[in-house]
Amino acid sequence: MTTPEEIARVAAEADCLYTEAQIDAAIDRMAADITARLQHQTPLVLSVLNGGILPTARLLLRLRFPLEIDSIKAGRYQGATRGEAALRWQHQPDTPLEGRVVLLVDDVLDEGITLAELRRWCLEQGAAAVHIAVLVDKDLGRDKPCRADFTGLVAENRYLFGYGMDYKGYLRNWPGIYACTTVY
Repeated sequence: MTTPEEIARVAAEADCLYTEAQIDAAIDRMAADITARLQHQTPLVLSVLNGGILPTARLLLRLRFPLEIDSIKAGRYQGATRGEAALRWQHQPDTPLEGRVVLLVDDVLDEGITLAELRRWCLEQGAAAVHIAVLVDKDLGRDKPCRADFTGLVAENRYLFGYGMDYKGYLRNWPGIYACTTVY
């Protein structure tokens, strides 16, 4: 069981990789790139819950063109620090995807398994195109099953938290991106 003391220790010992100001600048760049590519397509923006909530909110405030918003939730971590093999679906969007340009927005592209499955599912639902935007692309030093079309920042392969990313379900609300020095 995760204790408040463990969470406090993880937060106190962590290395800050990106400050809130650096994240804001990255989101500005992402918004400009997304606007250039999608502003005339009235995309459906799907926030990948729960990690995508903060990046999606910050990004949406910068997208000054017609779009719709919904959410999707499927994951492999379920509050743990290691992903399970099977993807667990928890919420599918209410908005029909048929013929739509979809923009999936998530906090981090880690191994890419979940985002690849979400992209596949959206296409199966009839989406005309599916783009992926991530705040952080984690450099694993190997190929992943999907790539992001829009990336804010790149981080080394460490366990990250803050700005949507969590440590055992906690610390998503930290205003920067932090790397754990120890995972308990």
